[in-house]
Amino acid sequence: MNRRSFLQTTALAIPTVFASTAAGDAPRPPASDRINVGFIGTGGRGGDGLIVDMLQHAEAQCVAVCDCFADRREHRAKQIEAAYAARSAAGSFHGVAQHADFRELLQRKEIDAVCIATPDHWHVPVMIAAARAGKDVYVEKPLSPSLEQNFLARKVIRETGRVFQYGTQQRGASHVRRGCELVRNGCIGKLTAVEVVSPSGAPGGSTATAPVPPGFDWKMWQGPAPERDFAPDRCVTPGHWHIYDYSIGFLGGWGAHPLDVFDLGMTTPSVPVEVEGTGLIPKDGLFNTVMNWDVRCRYADGLTMHFTTGEDATKFIGTEGWIQIRRRGIEASRPEWIEGIAVSRFAEFGAAHTRNFLDAIRKKCAPESPIDCAIRTDLVSHLANIAVRTGRKIHWDAAKETIAGDAVAAKMTRRATRPPWDAIL
Repeated sequence: MNRRSFLQTTALAIPTVFASTAAGDAPRPPASDRINVGFIGTGGRGGDGLIVDMLQHAEAQCVAVCDCFADRREHRAKQIEAAYAARSAAGSFHGVAQHADFRELLQRKEIDAVCIATPDHWHVPVMIAAARAGKDVYVEKPLSPSLEQNFLARKVIRETGRVFQYGTQQRGASHVRRGCELVRNGCIGKLTAVEVVSPSGAPGGSTATAPVPPGFDWKMWQGPAPERDFAPDRCVTPGHWHIYDYSIGFLGGWGAHPLDVFDLGMTTPSVPVEVEGTGLIPKDGLFNTVMNWDVRCRYADGLTMHFTTGEDATKFIGTEGWIQIRRRGIEASRPEWIEGIAVSRFAEFGAAHTRNFLDAIRKKCAPESPIDCAIRTDLVSHLANIAVRTGRKIHWDAAKETIAGDAVAAKMTRRATRPPWDAIL
């Protein structure tokens, strides 16, 4: 199966052999043929990750940045301009627009696509606004702090027909794809169980409040989340990853990666019907998302999945052996199965994933991490979070997409949204 046929395959008809996503640069096309990209959220992942990745591609033109921190906006605009200046015959380049409000960036007619790397609670509201504005979207993981928002995101992507690429860039790693090919093609026999391991969250975070620093729009940063007094640890990475106002923690924030490998290795992707487990919720400090979890999932076909904390890994166990895939490695019960599979470098598969996004925009076809994959993997994280917080087994009705027989747990699939942002959702 070649690259084009893979990308045109829907999430419900996934092939057993994956096309290469190796990055490489073609001669720079004329400006009229480039894809103009804006960046919303330009911290570590948005700037050192997505901007750096996108600058490698000749067919992309990075034209605008948006962030609640003025110094970040200025730094990232200069970063992009310096990169283009180095390639220019004139040795200079200017013209990257800076915005404090994402709505202003989305009004720019020349922008074709946006990369969204905001804190988690902004992912879906910004994505929905972007899709409705006619922009294709690359959205960092996890998808959002609520299942209700996730399902709305899917609805909007289907209605608008925009390209959606989920930021699970490990799909761009050749060793990850090769390992999943082996599993899907029956190398390990019938798949009976999967073990997924993710780094845990963290306790801590100072509750001390402070004056809002100059050049930072705290009101905008909070957006749809509950209104709080400013505390530096609320909005400095990794603080907001571990605060329940904005996130479900590393259950989704890091768990999205090994869970996505699990989804990629499934011959018939599905969601669990039962989820139960335990975990620790810190009582002191700002950080209050689940950590040290130990969760077990059962699927309708009898497959079991154990989701716990440790080093990032996805282990597929079958009747004939096992294959384990990590970001920086691959192992197997029979080494000859994986002989010759080279481990990809992180920088390589980050660039490959953004290139795949650009390819999908050009060809008007599905990218390698479409919205349905994002929904399935984020669902596992959310159900795990709810199971731990309620202390009960969660029964998921996949047909109705709701928690069955537990009104309290079902209510936890939704989150209140403050105005005026509730108008987006």
